[in-house]
Amino acid sequence: MESQALNNVITYAPKSRAQLIDYAFEHHKILVAVNAEKILHATDQSRAIINRNLGYPDGIGAVWALRKKGYKDVVKIPGCELWLDIVKKYHTTKSFYLVGGKQDVIEDTVAKLEQEFNGIDICNFRNGYIKTEAEEQQLIEDIIHHQPDVVFVAMGSPKQELLMERIQQKHQAVYQGLGGSFDVYTGNVKRAPHWWVKNNLEWAYRLVNQPSRIKRQIHLVRFLANLILGKY
Repeated sequence: MESQALNNVITYAPKSRAQLIDYAFEHHKILVAVNAEKILHATDQSRAIINRNLGYPDGIGAVWALRKKGYKDVVKIPGCELWLDIVKKYHTTKSFYLVGGKQDVIEDTVAKLEQEFNGIDICNFRNGYIKTEAEEQQLIEDIIHHQPDVVFVAMGSPKQELLMERIQQKHQAVYQGLGGSFDVYTGNVKRAPHWWVKNNLEWAYRLVNQPSRIKRQIHLVRFLANLILGKY
């Protein structure tokens, strides 16, 4: 699978979700979402985290930038859908460990997964409030003990990526950072309706429903301007 540097953020250009998933499992990768904001505001730290791992086009801005570089067949793969694609494909053959969210959210997530995916092997889970080094060490030791094939961590960037890297040093698996995906999955946070998502207007839906996001969405205009000027 080919990749391209966008503002020196190495972003892979999958032609399908299946290709990305297969590549991640073949190479035991940490999957990191890349969008316009992460490209535009890349810092030395955030850029290094993505470049050490498998950055994929989670947002339409990253897709536009890759297509401008000649990757015409690249597809957008929202992280809040990708993790469920992984579960759907492997729920009867691989084991899963979940980290993140509030206690009631992670419990609801596990219950819903067990209801929707018959036979899924969730070997363990815990909330995302890891407050001490001792708690983190306990988590790592528990993951080593259970030997999961897939670890999902929903804590927000860059915290989740840094944690996944530390865990991966002790246990090889496929990892994906999920941000607020457990909240979306359990219905605590409402995602844009299908039409808005299908037409790459999820950002506009969020802006309509939360006008205070205007300051953040202005960054998209800057990103597009840079894209048109060939800065990526």
